[in-house]
Amino acid sequence: MHTYDPAGETLSAGALLRFYVESGADECIGDAPVDRTQPPAAKPAVAKPAASNRAPSSQAPISDTAAFTFTPAAPPVRAPVSPALLSAQAAETAATKAAQACNSVEELKAAVAAFEGCALKATATNTVFARGNPAATIMLIGEAPGRDEDAQGAPFVGQSGQLLDRMLAAIQRDESNAYISNVIFWRPPGNRDPSPEEIIACRPFVERHIALVRPKVIALVGRHAAATLLGTSQGITKLRGNWHVYAKDGLNIPALPMLHPAYLLRQPGLKREAWRDMLSLALKLEELGG
Repeated sequence: MHTYDPAGETLSAGALLRFYVESGADECIGDAPVDRTQPPAAKPAVAKPAASNRAPSSQAPISDTAAFTFTPAAPPVRAPVSPALLSAQAAETAATKAAQACNSVEELKAAVAAFEGCALKATATNTVFARGNPAATIMLIGEAPGRDEDAQGAPFVGQSGQLLDRMLAAIQRDESNAYISNVIFWRPPGNRDPSPEEIIACRPFVERHIALVRPKVIALVGRHAAATLLGTSQGITKLRGNWHVYAKDGLNIPALPMLHPAYLLRQPGLKREAWRDMLSLALKLEELGG
């Protein structure tokens, strides 16, 4: 864009703007002239809406010509369910169905061996089900198989199992009159603690196992066994030595949490408490005629 200044020289738009500013023209005006000597014309009155008792709204006003549309409220946002939990729930459902179909300990053993709902089975050598006499009046339930148990396919056969056998022998119990199992049937890699999902997958079989054996007394060996079957989050050092009741499937069985033999091997000073627990087991069995 070009124009001419009073001297007749051609100026660019930028030069022209600078010329106007230097000349004192520092405002833009409209196309129509405005008489600044007259007061501004009054604005036309706008009818106000009738007063309302409603509370003032924070929403923007809606134009008279706007189309009214209804937008349904958005559904509440729900936290996503973890795939691991969904998988555990599916495994628990499958395990419950398989366990309830068993009418004997042998059928249950076969069902556990055929179960594919626990990921631990893929890394284990053997399914570790039980050892001892299923007709015994006392059932001991431990946590999970270790290396020796995985290799031999039987619970409590390693160093901690040998200590457990000596503890049972002190109250005249052995495989002929005691029955031993776990809450997990396959060894966790590296002897790590079983995960909540793995416990959920195995628990229906454990509960059916107890219902089929119907012992007079249960010894819960270790914190995972106590937590799984008593539904408690208390530590084993607080639980041990105190009698509880295992209540499931119409059964009400006295249950005594105990320190795990592996823990006693690391803390031999606690063997005194373990001996008291064994004496408590013997007394309870005597009271119940077992």
